Amino acid sequence: MILYLVRHGQSEANLKGIIQGHAEFPLSDLGKEQAALTGEAFQVEHLDAIFTSDLGRAKKTAEAIAKHHPLEVHTWDKVREVGLGPLEGKTRAEMKAAFPDLETKSLLTSGIEGSETVEEITARCEYVLEQLRAGYDNKKVVIVSHGGFISIFLMYLIAGPKWQELTRPFMIGNTGITKVEWRSDEQVKFHFVNRTNHLEREKDLKTTTVLY
Repeated sequence: MILYLVRHGQSEANLKGIIQGHAEFPLSDLGKEQAALTGEAFQVEHLDAIFTSDLGRAKKTAEAIAKHHPLEVHTWDKVREVGLGPLEGKTRAEMKAAFPDLETKSLLTSGIEGSETVEEITARCEYVLEQLRAGYDNKKVVIVSHGGFISIFLMYLIAGPKWQELTRPFMIGNTGITKVEWRSDEQVKFHFVNRTNHLEREKDLKTTTVLY
């Protein structure tokens, strides 16, 4: 199986430095451009399935990819962004004022009450991998998701349920494309991570943010 993991285009929250998590924010004008270019980048690829997070910024990005393929976009809540509870909708400055202890912690695994737990995230990763392996062996699949979930899922592919013991090595930019491959009897192989050269064709449209 070949799996392409794609982060959504820049959202209005990315643009304004707002923490999103499960909160809904639309694509910015730049994010729409990024999504269109991502769709063009995939138009020469044969794809067997396109999945997307159920959050609008991911769905719009997935639709831009599906525009070039005779495929339905399947919404999948298991690949939505990590839930950040009371942090959602806040800027970093607002988060620091309300939760000063989080300044030196990862937002994704802060353990703050109301946020998604490591156990819940792990269960999602396990389920997604099981479903993909069961239904899409020898297929090419795109999943449009989010920077936080993609980076954790990649760590899960490396370390399984011990992913949280790793220092997160991945930074995923808006519409960054990651390609991984595995067969049932082989370890996962990483072809590339966070490729964004599709955004450099006319002008540099790359954007990177660590806000989720």
